[in-house]
Order: sequence, then C-alpha cells, then structure tokens
Amino acid sequence: MKTLFILLFVIKFISSKPTSIVLWHGMGDTCCVSFSLGGIKVFLENNIPGVYVTSLRIGNSTVEDFENGYFMNPNYQVEYVCKQLAADPNLKDGFNAIGFSQGSQFLRAVVQRCGHILPPIKNLISLGGQHQGVYGLPHCGALMHPTCDYIRQVLNYAAYDSWVQDALVQATYWHDPLDEETYINKSIFLAEINNELRVNKTYIENLNNLQHFVLVKFDNDTIVQPRETEWFGFYDPGQSKKVVPFYETRLYVEDRLGLRKMHKDGRLVLISTEGDHLRFSDKWLVETIIKPYLLN
Repeated sequence: MKTLFILLFVIKFISSKPTSIVLWHGMGDTCCVSFSLGGIKVFLENNIPGVYVTSLRIGNSTVEDFENGYFMNPNYQVEYVCKQLAADPNLKDGFNAIGFSQGSQFLRAVVQRCGHILPPIKNLISLGGQHQGVYGLPHCGALMHPTCDYIRQVLNYAAYDSWVQDALVQATYWHDPLDEETYINKSIFLAEINNELRVNKTYIENLNNLQHFVLVKFDNDTIVQPRETEWFGFYDPGQSKKVVPFYETRLYVEDRLGLRKMHKDGRLVLISTEGDHLRFSDKWLVETIIKPYLLN
C-alpha cells in the first residue's frame, strides 16, 4: 500500500510539472546575459517553480549570437533551431514559445516549417514581432548610429538584391508597400513564411495546431514601422501612409495562413500594451502572459 501511495505521488508530481519554455531574442539582444534574455529566463524560473526554460543561442558564443541577429540568414537560423529543439530532451513533452521582436517571426517559422516533427508546441507568444515586415528602421535597437545608418541606407536602396537578402537579416523582413510584386518575389524569408507567393498547407496545419497564438502590440513603439505589423496589419499596397488592420489585409481576406479561423475560434489573441518596443513591467508579464498561457 505504501509503495502504491509513493507511485501515485510520483505520477502526480511528474504530470503537474510545468510546460517547458523556449525563448528567442530580437535584434540587438542576446540569449543569455542578465540584462538581456538571461534576466527574462531567471524571472520565468522564479515565477513558475520547476519550469525548464531555454533561451536560444544562435552560434557558439554570446558574441556570435549577437552578430547572427544581424548577419545570419534567418532560413539557416530556423533550420539550426529546429535541430536544437528536436535534440533537447527537456522539450519532449511539448513546450511554449516566446519570441521577442524579430525572434517572434523566427519562432513562427519554426512552428510552420518544423511543427509536425517537433514535440507539441502549445502556445506561441509574439512580443512586438514584425509579422508583416517593416518599412522603416528608425532606431536600430542597440546598434551604435554609424552601423544603424549603414543598415538603414542599404535597406532603403537595395533590400531585395540577392546578396543583401542573404547577408542582412533585417532585409529578409523588409516589406516595401510601394513595390509589392518585388517583395513577394524577392523576399527570401518573410514572403515565403507568409504564403505570399504560393500556399504551403503544412504551414497552415502546423500553425493551427497551436492552442493559442498571442500577438502583443506596443502602442507607443518607436522602433517598428508600422507598429500594426505586430498584429499582422500593414500599409495598404501602393502607398506608405494608410495602415489597414489585419482583417483587411490579403493574408486575412484570402486566409493564406489559416489565421482567420484561429481568430474566429478565439485562439489568435490580440493584446496591446502601452510603452515603447518591448517595454513592459514585471507585473504585466505575470498577469498578461504567465498566468493565462504559461501555467499549463
């Protein structure tokens, strides 16, 4: 009888272990230092006792990880991460994923391209992700201004040149509303994962296997242009002033990612918060993200 009691206790303990969490940082950040996602990792561990949290490092060091956020083709990064996640035994029972800025669309690509061969991905949380791309780069995050100015100039004049697409991460989600045809045909990452040129049904199926896809928009974002891209909104094609909401975009009207169904089912969750890009309080993170989506 005592042995049975211990066995039942162990089973209950194992079954109640919180779902693991995967983090992917944005431009100008790194995986592991305390003032970047290393601090977020510790915060999550402190607020979800017993949780396993892995913050993705793209490369062999934090320096490489930082540099790869600017100069490693996202298609290679996604492939690299898919292998990382598949090999991590702590994720075998499934996991939640949180993307920060550009890490959001990169994690979405992981879901779409690899979701059927990975353990179940339960909730995907996008914090300030640029899901319809950007058209403007006002502050460039943590970069010093000379490099920032260089990147901005390259994107303005040569974003869709093949060598720029391959060598500069931000070019792969540059979306010029004045030239939609070139964007659709020349963007080697964003247009492809958004099913702009052709529809990949696996992408739709994998995305729709999520329990929730949570999109957080920062209402006073000064880095992402337009900020509505964080909710899949974007400029009306042919001009760069009028921004249309997600439900008026081609992606929604033609349901090229299956998000219309998710939206109607209540599984596509749109959240807005005050503040600049990725500026949120500990309390907000606990009440808005941890409690509803990570304590499962």
